[in-house]
Order: sequence, then structure tokens, then C-alpha cells
Amino acid sequence: MAIELKIDSKVLWLTGLSGAGKTTIANKLKEKLSAFDIAIEILDGDILRMGINKDLGFSMKDRYENVRRTAEIAKILVNNGIYTLVCLISPTEEIRKMARNIIGEEKFIEVFINAPFEICKARDVKGMYKRAERGECKDFTGLDSPFEKPANPDITIDTSTDTVLQSVSKVLDFLKFNK
Repeated sequence: MAIELKIDSKVLWLTGLSGAGKTTIANKLKEKLSAFDIAIEILDGDILRMGINKDLGFSMKDRYENVRRTAEIAKILVNNGIYTLVCLISPTEEIRKMARNIIGEEKFIEVFINAPFEICKARDVKGMYKRAERGECKDFTGLDSPFEKPANPDITIDTSTDTVLQSVSKVLDFLKFNK
């Protein structure tokens, strides 16, 4: 199946709970988009917290700063023609709105990776849910820190029902029809 994409760089901001599938989908999406010779980069929250954001915790103030820094980096990348996939929990509407404002409405696509808390907890690929329940991880999103589901995301992917390939196809279809 041939897909025509207008090569106008965008930031795809993947938001959702820990374990929802943000990074998994971003990695597969990067693989698919790279086949079209599109320059693409992933900004993953876990990786950013090992470097540029390693001085931040998980308080709401620190989460805001984490998103602000990431949005500024994404803005630089997208303004240089690089499709940018951001994988961050981004727990509130206010935080996501700030990111959209930094990057610019015309370049920002909000992708809600929707998976129920119980499914994310069952996946627990990083052991974070267990650590949070033992009290080792404070301000854990969805447990003792809020997650506001996006009110009007551009794309919603339900990883409790959609496979990774189905999820990526939905994003590619959106890009194809929303040039």
C-alpha cells in the first residue's frame, strides 16, 4: 500500500499513562516513516530524564518543567524539518496546552495513547507500578498523581484493543489525510 505524505515536519506528542505503549508505537512509527526518507527523531521521557531532565523529580512543578524543556527541544527539531515523536505522560490539559503553544498549533499533533490504568498496571514493563504501590515512587501518575485524559486529542489510539501495527496505521492514516 503506497502512502503519500506531505513532508512537512510535525511534532506528534504521544501522551498517556506509563505502560500505555507510547514508546513502542513511536519506535514502530519511526521505522515506518524512515522508509519514506523522512528525517525523524524520538524524544522519550525516560531517556530525557537520564540526561537533560535528570535534575527533575515528579512533582507537578517538575513535570511542567520536564514538558517545557522537551517542547523547546521538539520545536527546534521540527523547525529544522525533522518529524519529532515525543513520548511523555504529560498528565494535565494545562501542561499539554503549554507544549502546543511552545511548538505552535500548526506543527503540533496530540496523540492520546489510551489504555486503562489496570491494563497499564498489568503490563508494568518497567516495574514502576509495583514500586509505586510499595511507596518507593511518589507522585506516580494514575495512582497518587492525576492524569487528565485529553479532551480533544487529534488522534486517539486504544492499545487495549489495537495492536501496535493497527495503532501505527491509524497515525499514518491521520497524517495522510491531514496534510
